[in-house]
Amino acid sequence: MSETRSRPPRGTGKVAPDGKPTLRTIAQMTGFATTTISRALNNAPELSVETRELVQKIAAEVGYVRDRTALRLKTGRTHVISLVLDPHDEILGFGKSMVSGLIDAIAGTPYHLVITPISPRRDPLDPILYILRNKAADGVIFSRTEPDDARVKLLTEEGLAFVSHGRTELPSPHPYVDYDNEAFAYHAARRLVEKGARRLSIILPPDRFNFGRHLKKGFERAVAETGVGHEYLPRVSLDAPAEDIRAATVVRLNEPNPPDGLICTGDAAALAIMAGIADSGRIIGRDVDVVVKQTSGVFSLVRPKVDAIYEDTALAGRQMGELLLRRIAGEAPENLQIVHQPEINF
Repeated sequence: MSETRSRPPRGTGKVAPDGKPTLRTIAQMTGFATTTISRALNNAPELSVETRELVQKIAAEVGYVRDRTALRLKTGRTHVISLVLDPHDEILGFGKSMVSGLIDAIAGTPYHLVITPISPRRDPLDPILYILRNKAADGVIFSRTEPDDARVKLLTEEGLAFVSHGRTELPSPHPYVDYDNEAFAYHAARRLVEKGARRLSIILPPDRFNFGRHLKKGFERAVAETGVGHEYLPRVSLDAPAEDIRAATVVRLNEPNPPDGLICTGDAAALAIMAGIADSGRIIGRDVDVVVKQTSGVFSLVRPKVDAIYEDTALAGRQMGELLLRRIAGEAPENLQIVHQPEINF
């Protein structure tokens, strides 16, 4: 298709009867054909950079918004990616960092991101069923997978592209980006033993989540190798409110045979545990040591400073977006699997 203009640019374009600017509006303003306008808005690489930038600039100025219904009827696609977000407090800034990564991944593509929040009290399958029923997205991203995850099974059966943040134990391959929580827990426990801890405790997520199994496996491997005492922080899970975690830490540290090494599997929980240590009258670095899984740069400013192992959730978000686009394009799921290794900088 030629990029030659049929008339001078920036004339007054006509709008649709409802007052909304259309492709024809931009075509009349630029002198390009409507097919060129459409391709420029889709960042077609065969068009010059100058043409794409001009068309996109004018589209933004006039407030052009694509008719998603018409687009779906024409192409069979919505050009929507849905992030099903569980607003848990497990880690600081989880949603923000993951969203920023996803936005980077789809920049320059026809896709845009829609966030579908889900309450912890709802069935995690509900938003997936809504998306499938309404054909609301071309692909889905979700987190906190379970070993026999119903969402993975349903989306696989229905043929809708998806990427999960976390693995499952299902036999059929599926796309995912995950963090090696087993390695994290192992290295965290070994670090505490190196620093002199003789009884370790770890806070775990609810039993239904697969990453909790990985944490437990790594923790138990380390304590088996070193022979130290160990336990799981009683009365609370990683999903408990911060005040409950703080209170449970105080109670446990004031009981007989308390742990002197604590593994915090999320930085929000770490703040609560550190507050509990202080409120129990203990001092970090003297009476008890801590290792934290850190996902937020803000945590680096917390004092006293403690050992931390970093998980890059922004990178995970970007990679999930990239894998999802490849899956939508038809790439096999077994080629779309990434596991991040912990960054150990003790």
